[in-house]
Amino acid sequence: MSLSERLLVARLVRRDEEAFNEVVRQYGDRVFNLVLRMVGSRAEAEDIAQEVFVTVFKSIDSFRSEAKLSTWLLRIAANHAKNRIKYLARRREHEPGGSDSADLADEGRAPAQSHIRGPDVLLEAAETEDIMQQAIATLEEDQRLLVVLRDVEELSYEEIVEITGLPEGTVKSRLHRARMTLKQLLEDKFK
Repeated sequence: MSLSERLLVARLVRRDEEAFNEVVRQYGDRVFNLVLRMVGSRAEAEDIAQEVFVTVFKSIDSFRSEAKLSTWLLRIAANHAKNRIKYLARRREHEPGGSDSADLADEGRAPAQSHIRGPDVLLEAAETEDIMQQAIATLEEDQRLLVVLRDVEELSYEEIVEITGLPEGTVKSRLHRARMTLKQLLEDKFK
Protein backbone atom coordinates (compact mmCIF):
# COMPACT_ATOMS: atom_id res chain seq x y z
CA MET A 1 0.00 0.00 0.00
CA SER A 2 1.36 3.41 -0.96
CA LEU A 3 2.12 6.16 1.55
CA SER A 4 -0.71 8.36 0.24
CA GLU A 5 -3.14 5.45 0.63
CA ARG A 6 -1.93 4.84 4.21
CA LEU A 7 -2.47 8.51 5.03
CA LEU A 8 -5.95 8.41 3.50
CA VAL A 9 -6.85 5.33 5.54
CA ALA A 10 -5.53 7.00 8.71
CA ARG A 11 -7.75 9.99 8.00
CA LEU A 12 -10.72 7.68 7.41
CA VAL A 13 -10.09 5.95 10.75
CA ARG A 14 -10.26 9.40 12.39
CA ARG A 15 -13.64 9.85 10.60
CA ASP A 16 -12.38 12.74 8.49
CA GLU A 17 -15.30 13.68 6.25
CA GLU A 18 -13.07 15.11 3.52
CA ALA A 19 -11.14 11.81 3.40
CA PHE A 20 -14.43 9.98 2.95
CA ASN A 21 -15.38 12.34 0.11
CA GLU A 22 -11.98 11.74 -1.46
CA VAL A 23 -12.52 7.96 -1.36
CA VAL A 24 -15.92 8.37 -3.00
CA ARG A 25 -14.43 10.60 -5.72
CA GLN A 26 -11.48 8.28 -6.26
CA TYR A 27 -13.29 4.93 -6.29
CA GLY A 28 -16.95 5.76 -6.88
CA ASP A 29 -16.96 5.02 -10.61
CA ARG A 30 -15.14 1.70 -10.23
CA VAL A 31 -17.50 0.57 -7.48
CA PHE A 32 -20.56 1.67 -9.43
CA ASN A 33 -19.42 0.01 -12.67
CA LEU A 34 -18.63 -3.27 -10.93
CA VAL A 35 -21.99 -3.33 -9.17
CA LEU A 36 -23.85 -2.26 -12.32
CA ARG A 37 -22.35 -5.12 -14.30
CA MET A 38 -23.19 -7.54 -11.51
CA VAL A 39 -26.85 -6.55 -10.96
CA GLY A 40 -27.69 -5.07 -14.38
CA SER A 41 -29.94 -2.34 -13.00
CA ARG A 42 -28.79 1.25 -12.75
CA ALA A 43 -31.14 2.06 -9.87
CA GLU A 44 -30.04 -0.99 -7.89
CA ALA A 45 -26.39 -0.21 -8.65
CA GLU A 46 -26.76 3.33 -7.33
CA ASP A 47 -28.30 2.04 -4.10
CA ILE A 48 -25.65 -0.64 -3.67
CA ALA A 49 -22.79 1.78 -4.37
CA GLN A 50 -24.09 4.06 -1.61
CA GLU A 51 -24.34 1.10 0.75
CA VAL A 52 -20.76 0.13 -0.08
CA PHE A 53 -19.42 3.52 0.95
CA VAL A 54 -21.52 3.56 4.11
CA THR A 55 -20.05 0.14 4.95
CA VAL A 56 -16.55 1.44 4.25
CA PHE A 57 -17.08 4.39 6.55
CA LYS A 58 -18.51 2.22 9.34
CA SER A 59 -15.95 -0.58 9.09
CA ILE A 60 -12.72 1.22 8.17
CA ASP A 61 -11.33 0.15 11.56
CA SER A 62 -11.37 -3.46 10.33
CA PHE A 63 -9.30 -2.65 7.23
CA ARG A 64 -5.96 -4.42 7.35
CA SER A 65 -3.29 -2.48 5.54
CA GLU A 66 -1.95 -5.66 3.94
CA ALA A 67 -4.15 -5.16 0.88
CA LYS A 68 -4.78 -2.12 -1.29
CA LEU A 69 -7.73 0.05 -0.33
CA SER A 70 -9.19 -0.39 -3.82
CA THR A 71 -9.11 -4.17 -3.47
CA TRP A 72 -10.89 -3.99 -0.11
CA LEU A 73 -13.51 -1.62 -1.56
CA LEU A 74 -14.16 -3.87 -4.55
CA ARG A 75 -14.49 -6.87 -2.26
CA ILE A 76 -17.15 -5.04 -0.24
CA ALA A 77 -18.86 -4.00 -3.50
CA ALA A 78 -18.82 -7.58 -4.81
CA ASN A 79 -20.30 -8.90 -1.56
CA HIS A 80 -23.04 -6.26 -1.53
CA ALA A 81 -23.86 -7.03 -5.18
CA LYS A 82 -24.05 -10.77 -4.51
CA ASN A 83 -26.32 -10.18 -1.53
CA ARG A 84 -28.61 -7.94 -3.58
CA ILE A 85 -28.76 -10.51 -6.41
CA LYS A 86 -29.85 -13.16 -3.91
CA TYR A 87 -32.41 -10.79 -2.37
CA LEU A 88 -33.85 -9.87 -5.77
CA ALA A 89 -34.04 -13.53 -6.79
CA ARG A 90 -35.98 -14.37 -3.61
CA ARG A 91 -38.26 -11.39 -4.15
CA ARG A 92 -38.98 -12.42 -7.76
CA GLU A 93 -39.90 -15.91 -6.59
CA HIS A 94 -42.62 -14.39 -4.41
CA GLU A 95 -43.82 -11.79 -6.94
CA PRO A 96 -44.96 -13.30 -10.25
CA GLY A 97 -44.20 -11.11 -13.24
CA GLY A 98 -41.65 -9.07 -11.28
CA SER A 99 -38.67 -9.38 -13.59
CA ASP A 100 -36.02 -6.69 -13.64
CA SER A 101 -34.63 -5.81 -17.03
CA ALA A 102 -31.10 -4.65 -17.44
CA ASP A 103 -31.06 -0.89 -17.89
CA LEU A 104 -27.37 -0.31 -18.32
CA ALA A 105 -26.36 3.28 -18.65
CA ASP A 106 -23.42 4.65 -20.58
CA GLU A 107 -21.37 4.79 -17.36
CA GLY A 108 -21.31 1.01 -17.30
CA ARG A 109 -19.96 0.65 -20.80
CA ALA A 110 -16.48 -0.58 -21.53
CA PRO A 111 -13.87 2.17 -21.89
CA ALA A 112 -13.05 1.00 -25.42
CA GLN A 113 -16.11 2.81 -26.74
CA SER A 114 -14.62 6.19 -25.94
CA HIS A 115 -11.92 5.59 -28.58
CA ILE A 116 -14.29 4.85 -31.49
CA ARG A 117 -14.72 7.61 -34.03
CA GLY A 118 -17.44 7.01 -36.69
CA PRO A 119 -21.17 6.90 -35.90
CA ASP A 120 -21.64 3.56 -37.69
CA VAL A 121 -18.73 2.04 -35.80
CA LEU A 122 -20.04 3.57 -32.57
CA LEU A 123 -23.47 2.03 -33.13
CA GLU A 124 -21.94 -1.37 -33.89
CA ALA A 125 -19.79 -1.14 -30.75
CA ALA A 126 -22.84 -0.23 -28.65
CA GLU A 127 -24.74 -3.20 -30.04
CA THR A 128 -21.78 -5.48 -29.35
CA GLU A 129 -21.53 -4.10 -25.81
CA ASP A 130 -25.23 -4.76 -25.24
CA ILE A 131 -24.90 -8.32 -26.51
CA MET A 132 -21.85 -8.92 -24.31
CA GLN A 133 -23.58 -7.43 -21.26
CA GLN A 134 -26.63 -9.62 -21.82
CA ALA A 135 -24.38 -12.68 -22.13
CA ILE A 136 -22.44 -11.75 -18.98
CA ALA A 137 -25.73 -11.23 -17.13
CA THR A 138 -26.72 -14.84 -17.82
CA LEU A 139 -23.63 -16.21 -16.07
CA GLU A 140 -23.84 -17.49 -12.51
CA GLU A 141 -22.99 -14.66 -10.11
CA ASP A 142 -19.55 -16.06 -9.17
CA GLN A 143 -18.56 -16.44 -12.81
CA ARG A 144 -19.99 -13.00 -13.62
CA LEU A 145 -17.92 -11.45 -10.85
CA LEU A 146 -14.70 -13.01 -12.14
CA VAL A 147 -15.37 -11.94 -15.73
CA VAL A 148 -16.15 -8.38 -14.64
CA LEU A 149 -13.09 -8.14 -12.37
CA ARG A 150 -10.65 -9.60 -14.91
CA ASP A 151 -11.99 -8.67 -18.34
CA VAL A 152 -13.85 -5.43 -17.62
CA GLU A 153 -12.00 -3.94 -14.65
CA GLU A 154 -8.73 -5.52 -15.88
CA LEU A 155 -7.57 -6.46 -12.38
CA SER A 156 -4.63 -8.78 -11.85
CA TYR A 157 -5.16 -12.33 -10.64
CA GLU A 158 -3.55 -11.32 -7.35
CA GLU A 159 -6.11 -8.54 -6.85
CA ILE A 160 -8.97 -10.89 -7.76
CA VAL A 161 -7.69 -13.42 -5.22
CA GLU A 162 -7.75 -10.70 -2.55
CA ILE A 163 -11.26 -9.60 -3.51
CA THR A 164 -12.83 -13.05 -3.77
CA GLY A 165 -10.79 -14.95 -1.21
CA LEU A 166 -10.42 -17.80 -3.72
CA PRO A 167 -7.10 -19.51 -4.52
CA GLU A 168 -5.50 -18.31 -7.76
CA GLY A 169 -5.93 -21.70 -9.45
CA THR A 170 -9.65 -21.66 -8.66
CA VAL A 171 -9.96 -18.12 -10.04
CA LYS A 172 -8.24 -19.14 -13.26
CA SER A 173 -10.27 -22.31 -13.76
CA ARG A 174 -13.61 -20.63 -12.99
CA LEU A 175 -12.72 -17.71 -15.22
CA HIS A 176 -11.85 -20.14 -18.01
CA ARG A 177 -15.20 -21.92 -17.59
CA ALA A 178 -17.01 -18.57 -17.55
CA ARG A 179 -15.31 -17.50 -20.77
CA MET A 180 -16.15 -20.83 -22.40
CA THR A 181 -19.78 -20.38 -21.34
CA LEU A 182 -19.77 -16.87 -22.80
CA LYS A 183 -18.25 -18.15 -26.01
CA GLN A 184 -20.96 -20.82 -26.30
CA LEU A 185 -23.73 -18.31 -25.54
CA LEU A 186 -22.46 -15.95 -28.24
CA GLU A 187 -22.01 -18.75 -30.77
CA ASP A 188 -25.58 -19.92 -30.10
CA LYS A 189 -26.87 -16.37 -30.51
CA PHE A 190 -25.26 -15.92 -33.92
CA LYS A 191 -26.07 -19.32 -35.46
